[in-house]
Amino acid sequence: MANESYVTKEKINKVSFWKDSKPLLSRLDIELTERCNNNCIHCCINLPEDDLVAKKKELATGQIKNILKEAVLLGCLSVRFTGGEPLLRGDFEELYVFARKLGLKVLIFTNATLINAHLAELFSHIRPLKEIEVSVYGMKQESYEGVTRTPGSYAAAWRGINLLLEYKVPFVVKGALLPQNKDEIDEFEAWTATIPWMDKPPSYSMFFDLRCRRDGQKNELIKKLRLAPEEGLKILARNKDKYLKEMKEFCSKFMRPSGDKLFSCGSGTGGGCVDAYGFLQPCMMLRHPETVYDLKKGSLKDALTNFFPKLRETKAANSEYLARCAKCFLKGLCEQCPAKSWMEHGTLDTPVEYLCEIAHTQARYLGLLKENEKAWEVNEWQARIKESGTKGPIEAAYTLHN
Repeated sequence: MANESYVTKEKINKVSFWKDSKPLLSRLDIELTERCNNNCIHCCINLPEDDLVAKKKELATGQIKNILKEAVLLGCLSVRFTGGEPLLRGDFEELYVFARKLGLKVLIFTNATLINAHLAELFSHIRPLKEIEVSVYGMKQESYEGVTRTPGSYAAAWRGINLLLEYKVPFVVKGALLPQNKDEIDEFEAWTATIPWMDKPPSYSMFFDLRCRRDGQKNELIKKLRLAPEEGLKILARNKDKYLKEMKEFCSKFMRPSGDKLFSCGSGTGGGCVDAYGFLQPCMMLRHPETVYDLKKGSLKDALTNFFPKLRETKAANSEYLARCAKCFLKGLCEQCPAKSWMEHGTLDTPVEYLCEIAHTQARYLGLLKENEKAWEVNEWQARIKESGTKGPIEAAYTLHN
């Protein structure tokens, strides 16, 4: 009896909290506001900080609290506060503490410019339990503010970042590769390696989304800022051996044609995204009016048990999609999805040519495709995937040039 233990330790990724079934809702994103105190050249969502029309339409504090309470009752374990800039909300601290008192892990997406000593101390005493994610747009004032188009944002961001370090609040950073900062990538990564909670290199945005409200603003500018597929591949495959190893494993798990099924991802299953005005979306970028659910007139439970399941049964009808995307085995590599079609074309099933080019460029480098070959033309795709990662096909298929 003396040698028996009352506690058995298990690795979290080896156990399940639910023996019979998963909860209806395990995670939730809440876009607290679309407004932002920066005006980044590439951003697909931000509205001006002083947009009073948008601010007036935003969910009230009590409405957000009610959503959080229902989420917990449905089994939710974590919430992500995003925006715009979530710290712009005057009730951010109240909502944050409320979410933590409910037992939720809180992930915060922020530019860090509004983090002050009070908030840093709050995060140090009431831990988010998730690393705060900070977007960094440059290592120098000129490059940083060339992206944000906001004087003083560079100093404010680094003040916020240094406060997180001072108060030992766990955070990670991510970047956006843009003409203003692309020459600083080595300096940026050298700095991120000094952050105690960064156990891998930072992620980058470079194939930027268009505005998901489809209001026509900024889209031409965003298109000009997107990296060409070949340039993006150079970034992805800088560490060639690591990239090839990871992609071989990835391809073996996720590459296959999806047929006419539009929602081959997990959008709308076990989670959802609440926009700033109370509409629940299967993912944050998909704002097609037929795919959103008004929580002011219903509930999370109804959306997850009735609305989203029916939505996920939607089939593609676009003839070009059926001839190409439905037969393409690069589905796991390609980001083609209803949200991307919505942003680019205002539909759910129109192929996005830019995404197709990105996927095909990577596939040729990985030896999955021959030059000028289209993935939807390949019948023996299982054999191609099995052979990917070997030196011969990759070297023969594609070579990166500096």
